[in-house]
Amino acid sequence: MKRFLLPTLLILTFFLAACSATSTPLQTDLQADSASTDAAPSSGDLKRSDGQGSVTVEVTPLNLNAPADTLEFDIVMDTHSVELSMDLATLATLTTDTGVTVQAALWDAPRGGHHVEGKLIFPTSNDGKSILEGAGKLTLTITDLDAPSRVFEWQLQ
Repeated sequence: MKRFLLPTLLILTFFLAACSATSTPLQTDLQADSASTDAAPSSGDLKRSDGQGSVTVEVTPLNLNAPADTLEFDIVMDTHSVELSMDLATLATLTTDTGVTVQAALWDAPRGGHHVEGKLIFPTSNDGKSILEGAGKLTLTITDLDAPSRVFEWQLQ
């Protein structure tokens, strides 16, 4: 009996240590119109997260305050059950509260796997006009990524 006690204790210790590992939690103030998207983050925090279905998606605008020819978003997708081989540019649109909508131009990321990070790139103009002109809110919508719709919003200054 004693010879089984030490291996059993070691396995139990390892299991408990693995289960108690912590990560930095994301802010969880929720928007009324999208229960899965973080809203109103502390000043300067632009990261949004959506955990619907089997895929967690984190979105961070990279140049929202100083767009050039494109608006770029860092996208991190994480799952243990879905193959992440899709072209996210075909699933993503950017909309402003002034009614302007543009389709993503490029999904710059490796294809496949369960942990994918890349850049989602949108044009900053539509028909020669800046998409951000007069806008107070920007909404990124990703459809059909193991959920009907994922919505990420930012207030513009």
